[in-house]
Amino acid sequence: MKKEEVASPAAATVVLLLLSSSLAAVSGQPQPQPQPGGSKQTAANNPRLQKAYVALQALKRAVTEDPKNLTQSWCGPDVCGYFGVYCAAAPDEPREQTVAGVDLNHGDLAGTLPEELGLLADLALLHLNSNRFAGTLPESLPKMRLLRFNELRGPVPPALFDKPLDAVFLNDNAFDFELPDSLGNSPASVLVLANLRLRGCIPRSVGRMAGTLAELVALNSGLRSCLPQELGWLRELTVLDLSSNQLQGMLPESMAGMHSLQQLHVARNELWGHVPEGVCALPALRNFTYSYNYFCSEPSRCLDVRHVDDRQNCIAARPDQRPADQCLAFLHRPPVRCDDSGCFAPPPPHY
Repeated sequence: MKKEEVASPAAATVVLLLLSSSLAAVSGQPQPQPQPGGSKQTAANNPRLQKAYVALQALKRAVTEDPKNLTQSWCGPDVCGYFGVYCAAAPDEPREQTVAGVDLNHGDLAGTLPEELGLLADLALLHLNSNRFAGTLPESLPKMRLLRFNELRGPVPPALFDKPLDAVFLNDNAFDFELPDSLGNSPASVLVLANLRLRGCIPRSVGRMAGTLAELVALNSGLRSCLPQELGWLRELTVLDLSSNQLQGMLPESMAGMHSLQQLHVARNELWGHVPEGVCALPALRNFTYSYNYFCSEPSRCLDVRHVDDRQNCIAARPDQRPADQCLAFLHRPPVRCDDSGCFAPPPPHY
Protein backbone atom coordinates (compact mmCIF):
# COMPACT_ATOMS: atom_id res chain seq x y z
CA MET A 1 0.00 0.00 0.00
CA LYS A 2 1.29 3.45 -0.83
CA LYS A 3 2.43 5.41 2.19
CA GLU A 4 0.37 8.45 3.06
CA GLU A 5 2.10 11.53 4.41
CA VAL A 6 0.98 12.64 7.82
CA ALA A 7 -0.17 16.23 8.02
CA SER A 8 -0.77 17.96 11.32
CA PRO A 9 -4.43 18.86 11.89
CA ALA A 10 -3.36 22.07 13.64
CA ALA A 11 -2.09 24.24 10.81
CA ALA A 12 -0.97 26.99 13.15
CA THR A 13 1.47 24.79 15.02
CA VAL A 14 4.90 23.48 14.31
CA VAL A 15 5.47 19.99 15.65
CA LEU A 16 8.42 18.11 14.22
CA LEU A 17 9.33 15.15 16.35
CA LEU A 18 11.18 11.84 16.14
CA LEU A 19 12.05 10.26 19.45
CA SER A 20 15.38 8.74 18.53
CA SER A 21 17.12 10.06 21.62
CA SER A 22 14.29 8.91 23.90
CA LEU A 23 14.34 5.47 22.33
CA ALA A 24 18.06 5.28 22.94
CA ALA A 25 17.57 6.20 26.58
CA VAL A 26 15.03 3.49 27.30
CA SER A 27 16.92 0.91 25.21
CA GLY A 28 20.16 1.21 27.12
CA GLN A 29 22.20 2.85 24.36
CA PRO A 30 25.58 4.30 25.41
CA GLN A 31 25.43 7.76 26.86
CA PRO A 32 27.95 10.52 26.08
CA GLN A 33 31.16 10.37 28.06
CA PRO A 34 32.89 13.41 29.59
CA GLN A 35 35.61 15.19 27.67
CA PRO A 36 39.22 14.18 28.39
CA GLY A 37 40.17 15.41 31.82
CA GLY A 38 36.63 15.08 33.10
CA SER A 39 35.50 18.57 32.01
CA LYS A 40 31.81 19.15 31.45
CA GLN A 41 30.80 19.47 27.80
CA THR A 42 29.58 22.98 27.02
CA ALA A 43 29.76 25.43 24.15
CA ALA A 44 33.24 26.35 25.41
CA ASN A 45 34.78 22.97 24.60
CA ASN A 46 32.37 21.20 22.22
CA PRO A 47 31.98 22.43 18.60
CA ARG A 48 28.50 20.90 18.30
CA LEU A 49 27.33 22.76 21.37
CA GLN A 50 29.00 25.94 20.08
CA LYS A 51 26.71 25.82 17.02
CA ALA A 52 23.77 25.06 19.29
CA TYR A 53 24.64 28.11 21.38
CA VAL A 54 24.50 30.34 18.30
CA ALA A 55 21.18 28.82 17.21
CA LEU A 56 19.53 29.04 20.62
CA GLN A 57 20.68 32.59 21.24
CA ALA A 58 19.26 33.55 17.84
CA LEU A 59 15.95 31.94 18.78
CA LYS A 60 15.96 33.80 22.10
CA ARG A 61 16.51 37.10 20.29
CA ALA A 62 13.70 36.28 17.85
CA VAL A 63 11.22 35.78 20.72
CA THR A 64 9.32 39.00 21.24
CA GLU A 65 7.06 37.82 24.07
CA ASP A 66 7.92 35.24 26.72
CA PRO A 67 5.21 35.55 29.40
CA LYS A 68 6.37 32.42 31.25
CA ASN A 69 10.09 33.36 31.15
CA LEU A 70 10.95 30.04 29.51
CA THR A 71 14.10 31.42 27.89
CA GLN A 72 15.30 33.33 30.96
CA SER A 73 17.80 30.56 31.73
CA TRP A 74 19.21 30.64 28.20
CA CYS A 75 22.42 32.35 29.19
CA GLY A 76 26.01 31.15 29.11
CA PRO A 77 27.79 28.23 27.43
CA ASP A 78 26.00 25.38 29.27
CA VAL A 79 23.29 24.97 26.62
CA CYS A 80 22.38 21.51 27.94
CA GLY A 81 21.18 23.25 31.09
CA TYR A 82 18.82 25.59 29.26
CA PHE A 83 15.13 25.11 30.01
CA GLY A 84 13.48 22.87 27.41
CA VAL A 85 16.80 21.86 25.81
CA TYR A 86 17.77 18.19 25.89
CA CYS A 87 21.19 16.80 25.07
CA ALA A 88 22.17 13.25 24.15
CA ALA A 89 25.00 11.31 22.59
CA ALA A 90 25.72 12.43 19.05
CA PRO A 91 24.47 9.80 16.57
CA ASP A 92 27.86 9.60 14.81
CA GLU A 93 30.09 10.09 17.86
CA PRO A 94 28.74 8.67 21.14
CA ARG A 95 31.45 10.39 23.20
CA GLU A 96 30.18 13.84 22.25
CA GLN A 97 27.07 15.54 23.53
CA THR A 98 24.76 17.33 21.14
CA VAL A 99 21.40 19.06 21.36
CA ALA A 100 18.86 16.37 20.49
CA GLY A 101 15.65 18.12 21.46
CA VAL A 102 14.04 21.51 22.06
CA ASP A 103 10.60 21.38 23.71
CA LEU A 104 8.84 24.69 24.37
CA ASN A 105 5.34 23.28 24.13
CA HIS A 106 2.53 25.40 25.64
CA GLY A 107 4.92 28.29 26.17
CA ASP A 108 2.70 31.04 24.71
CA LEU A 109 5.85 32.42 23.08
CA ALA A 110 5.55 35.03 20.33
CA GLY A 111 8.13 35.80 17.68
CA THR A 112 9.68 34.27 14.58
CA LEU A 113 11.89 31.28 13.80
CA PRO A 114 15.43 32.37 12.82
CA GLU A 115 17.55 30.88 10.05
CA GLU A 116 20.16 29.88 12.63
CA LEU A 117 17.93 26.97 13.68
CA GLY A 118 19.56 25.05 10.84
CA LEU A 119 22.72 24.89 12.96
CA LEU A 120 20.95 22.32 15.15
CA ALA A 121 21.86 19.59 12.67
CA ASP A 122 21.47 16.76 15.21
CA LEU A 123 18.05 17.86 16.40
CA ALA A 124 15.50 15.06 16.57
CA LEU A 125 12.79 16.94 18.46
CA LEU A 126 11.46 20.43 17.85
CA HIS A 127 8.21 20.89 19.73
CA LEU A 128 6.75 24.37 19.50
CA ASN A 129 3.08 23.54 19.84
CA SER A 130 0.69 26.05 21.48
CA ASN A 131 2.81 29.14 20.90
CA ARG A 132 2.32 32.28 18.80
CA PHE A 133 5.19 32.09 16.33
CA ALA A 134 4.50 33.92 13.08
CA GLY A 135 6.18 34.28 9.70
CA THR A 136 7.58 31.51 7.53
CA LEU A 137 9.59 28.41 8.30
CA PRO A 138 13.35 28.97 7.94
CA GLU A 139 14.87 27.74 4.70
CA SER A 140 17.58 26.11 6.83
CA LEU A 141 15.17 23.53 8.29
CA PRO A 142 16.20 20.80 5.78
CA LYS A 143 19.64 20.83 7.45
CA MET A 144 17.95 19.16 10.42
CA ARG A 145 18.34 15.78 8.81
CA LEU A 146 16.93 13.83 11.79
CA LEU A 147 13.53 15.55 11.49
CA ARG A 148 12.56 13.72 8.31
CA PHE A 149 11.10 10.26 7.78
CA ASN A 150 13.54 7.53 8.78
CA GLU A 151 13.95 3.78 8.54
CA LEU A 152 14.40 2.94 12.21
CA ARG A 153 13.67 -0.73 12.73
CA GLY A 154 12.86 -3.30 15.36
CA PRO A 155 10.60 -3.07 18.42
CA VAL A 156 9.82 0.01 20.45
CA PRO A 157 10.57 -0.50 24.16
CA PRO A 158 7.35 -0.57 26.22
CA ALA A 159 9.09 1.73 28.72
CA LEU A 160 8.84 4.54 26.17
CA PHE A 161 5.20 5.03 27.14
CA ASP A 162 6.16 5.40 30.79
CA LYS A 163 8.20 8.51 29.97
CA PRO A 164 6.79 11.99 30.78
CA LEU A 165 6.58 12.95 27.10
CA ASP A 166 3.99 15.40 25.82
CA ALA A 167 4.12 14.05 22.26
CA VAL A 168 5.19 10.73 20.77
CA PHE A 169 5.76 10.67 17.01
CA LEU A 170 7.02 7.30 15.71
CA ASN A 171 5.55 7.62 12.25
CA ASP A 172 7.09 6.62 8.92
CA ASN A 173 9.66 4.18 10.20
CA ALA A 174 10.08 0.43 9.97
CA PHE A 175 9.28 -0.30 13.61
CA ASP A 176 7.68 -3.73 13.99
CA PHE A 177 5.95 -4.27 17.33
CA GLU A 178 2.68 -4.72 19.17
CA LEU A 179 1.25 -1.83 21.11
CA PRO A 180 1.99 -2.73 24.75
CA ASP A 181 -0.39 -2.40 27.66
CA SER A 182 1.92 0.35 28.95
CA LEU A 183 0.49 2.57 26.19
CA GLY A 184 -2.13 3.69 28.67
CA ASN A 185 0.58 5.00 31.04
CA SER A 186 1.63 7.71 28.62
CA PRO A 187 0.70 11.30 29.54
CA ALA A 188 1.16 12.37 25.90
CA SER A 189 -1.34 14.74 24.34
CA VAL A 190 -0.31 13.71 20.81
CA LEU A 191 0.38 10.15 19.67
CA VAL A 192 1.29 9.54 16.01
CA LEU A 193 1.83 5.93 14.94
CA ALA A 194 1.21 6.28 11.20
CA ASN A 195 2.87 4.30 8.43
CA LEU A 196 4.38 1.65 10.70
CA ARG A 197 4.22 -2.15 10.97
CA LEU A 198 2.13 -2.56 14.07
CA ARG A 199 0.83 -5.97 14.99
CA GLY A 200 -2.09 -6.85 17.19
CA CYS A 201 -4.66 -4.40 18.43
CA ILE A 202 -5.26 -1.17 20.27
CA PRO A 203 -4.92 -2.19 23.95
CA ARG A 204 -7.78 -1.50 26.33
CA SER A 205 -5.36 0.55 28.42
CA VAL A 206 -5.82 3.39 25.92
CA GLY A 207 -8.81 4.35 28.06
CA ARG A 208 -6.40 5.45 30.80
CA MET A 209 -5.32 8.33 28.54
CA ALA A 210 -8.80 9.85 28.79
CA GLY A 211 -7.72 13.03 30.54
CA THR A 212 -4.67 13.87 28.41
CA LEU A 213 -4.75 12.48 24.86
CA ALA A 214 -5.87 15.08 22.30
CA GLU A 215 -4.71 13.57 18.99
CA LEU A 216 -4.31 9.92 17.98
CA VAL A 217 -3.13 9.26 14.42
CA ALA A 218 -2.49 5.64 13.42
CA LEU A 219 -3.33 5.60 9.72
CA ASN A 220 -1.75 2.87 7.58
CA SER A 221 -0.07 1.35 10.62
CA GLY A 222 -0.95 -2.32 10.18
CA LEU A 223 -3.55 -2.49 12.93
CA ARG A 224 -5.63 -5.64 12.56
CA SER A 225 -8.31 -5.83 15.21
CA CYS A 226 -11.66 -4.65 16.41
CA LEU A 227 -12.02 -1.37 18.27
CA PRO A 228 -12.18 -1.62 22.08
CA GLN A 229 -14.99 0.11 23.93
CA GLU A 230 -12.35 2.00 25.93
CA LEU A 231 -11.59 4.05 22.84
CA GLY A 232 -14.78 5.96 23.55
CA TRP A 233 -13.46 7.03 26.94
CA LEU A 234 -11.05 9.51 25.32
CA ARG A 235 -13.13 12.55 26.16
CA GLU A 236 -10.36 15.06 25.38
CA LEU A 237 -9.58 13.61 21.94
CA THR A 238 -10.02 16.08 19.08
CA VAL A 239 -8.48 14.04 16.22
CA LEU A 240 -8.77 10.29 15.64
CA ASP A 241 -7.38 8.85 12.40
CA LEU A 242 -7.40 5.06 12.08
CA SER A 243 -7.81 4.95 8.32
CA SER A 244 -6.16 2.45 5.96
CA ASN A 245 -5.78 -0.40 8.43
CA GLN A 246 -7.45 -3.81 8.76
CA LEU A 247 -9.98 -2.89 11.41
CA GLN A 248 -13.10 -5.04 11.57
CA GLY A 249 -16.30 -5.18 13.54
CA MET A 250 -18.47 -2.21 14.39
CA LEU A 251 -17.79 1.28 15.66
CA PRO A 252 -18.20 1.11 19.47
CA GLU A 253 -21.31 2.80 20.80
CA SER A 254 -19.07 4.26 23.51
CA MET A 255 -17.64 6.66 20.94
CA ALA A 256 -20.74 8.78 21.50
CA GLY A 257 -18.96 10.03 24.64
CA MET A 258 -16.05 11.62 22.76
CA HIS A 259 -17.48 15.13 23.10
CA SER A 260 -14.30 16.95 22.04
CA LEU A 261 -13.88 15.00 18.80
CA GLN A 262 -13.59 17.22 15.73
CA GLN A 263 -12.10 14.91 13.10
CA LEU A 264 -12.84 11.20 12.81
CA HIS A 265 -11.27 9.15 10.02
CA VAL A 266 -11.85 5.39 9.75
CA ALA A 267 -11.86 5.04 5.95
CA ARG A 268 -10.40 2.03 4.12
CA ASN A 269 -10.98 -0.62 6.73
CA GLU A 270 -13.44 -3.51 6.96
CA LEU A 271 -15.87 -2.00 9.43
CA TRP A 272 -19.52 -2.89 9.05
CA GLY A 273 -22.95 -2.62 10.62
CA HIS A 274 -24.75 0.55 11.62
CA VAL A 275 -22.99 3.88 12.15
CA PRO A 276 -23.91 4.86 15.75
CA GLU A 277 -26.18 7.88 15.83
CA GLY A 278 -24.39 9.17 18.90
CA VAL A 279 -21.18 9.51 16.90
CA CYS A 280 -22.84 11.70 14.28
CA ALA A 281 -24.41 13.75 17.10
CA LEU A 282 -21.06 14.66 18.68
CA PRO A 283 -21.22 18.45 19.24
CA ALA A 284 -17.72 19.28 17.96
CA LEU A 285 -17.56 16.85 15.01
CA ARG A 286 -16.67 18.66 11.78
CA ASN A 287 -15.18 15.91 9.62
CA PHE A 288 -16.35 12.29 9.57
CA THR A 289 -14.81 10.04 6.91
CA TYR A 290 -15.89 6.40 6.85
CA SER A 291 -15.68 5.59 3.15
CA TYR A 292 -14.45 2.25 1.77
CA ASN A 293 -15.89 0.08 4.52
CA TYR A 294 -18.99 -2.14 4.61
CA PHE A 295 -21.43 -0.09 6.70
CA CYS A 296 -24.99 -1.00 5.80
CA SER A 297 -26.85 1.95 7.33
CA GLU A 298 -26.29 5.42 8.74
CA PRO A 299 -28.52 7.85 10.66
CA SER A 300 -29.76 10.78 8.62
CA ARG A 301 -28.08 13.19 11.01
CA CYS A 302 -24.67 11.91 9.82
CA LEU A 303 -25.33 13.85 6.63
CA ASP A 304 -25.56 17.04 8.73
CA VAL A 305 -21.87 16.84 9.68
CA ARG A 306 -20.02 19.65 7.92
CA HIS A 307 -17.84 17.25 5.92
CA VAL A 308 -18.96 13.63 5.63
CA ASP A 309 -17.67 10.94 3.27
CA ASP A 310 -19.69 7.71 3.16
CA ARG A 311 -18.67 6.51 -0.30
CA GLN A 312 -18.06 2.86 -1.15
CA ASN A 313 -20.05 1.27 1.64
CA CYS A 314 -23.22 -0.82 1.41
CA ILE A 315 -25.72 1.88 2.39
CA ALA A 316 -28.99 1.65 0.48
CA ALA A 317 -30.15 4.73 -1.45
CA ARG A 318 -26.80 6.52 -1.05
CA PRO A 319 -24.73 7.38 -4.15
CA ASP A 320 -21.37 5.83 -5.03
CA GLN A 321 -21.71 2.65 -2.97
CA ARG A 322 -20.10 -0.75 -3.47
CA PRO A 323 -21.64 -3.14 -6.00
CA ALA A 324 -24.23 -5.45 -4.48
CA ASP A 325 -22.12 -8.55 -5.13
CA GLN A 326 -19.24 -7.13 -3.06
CA CYS A 327 -21.58 -6.43 -0.17
CA LEU A 328 -23.12 -9.89 -0.36
CA ALA A 329 -19.73 -11.57 -0.52
CA PHE A 330 -18.61 -9.68 2.58
CA LEU A 331 -21.76 -10.62 4.49
CA HIS A 332 -21.19 -14.29 3.69
CA ARG A 333 -17.70 -14.30 5.17
CA PRO A 334 -17.29 -16.02 8.55
CA PRO A 335 -17.99 -13.42 11.25
CA VAL A 336 -15.05 -11.95 13.09
CA ARG A 337 -14.88 -12.70 16.79
CA CYS A 338 -13.21 -10.18 19.08
CA ASP A 339 -12.24 -10.78 22.69
CA ASP A 340 -12.84 -8.35 25.55
CA SER A 341 -9.71 -6.40 24.64
CA GLY A 342 -10.86 -5.79 21.08
CA CYS A 343 -8.34 -8.21 19.57
CA PHE A 344 -9.28 -10.95 17.15
CA ALA A 345 -10.27 -14.09 19.03
CA PRO A 346 -9.78 -17.59 17.64
CA PRO A 347 -12.84 -19.21 16.10
CA PRO A 348 -14.92 -21.43 18.37
CA PRO A 349 -13.99 -25.12 18.36
CA HIS A 350 -16.00 -27.43 16.15
CA TYR A 351 -17.41 -30.53 17.77
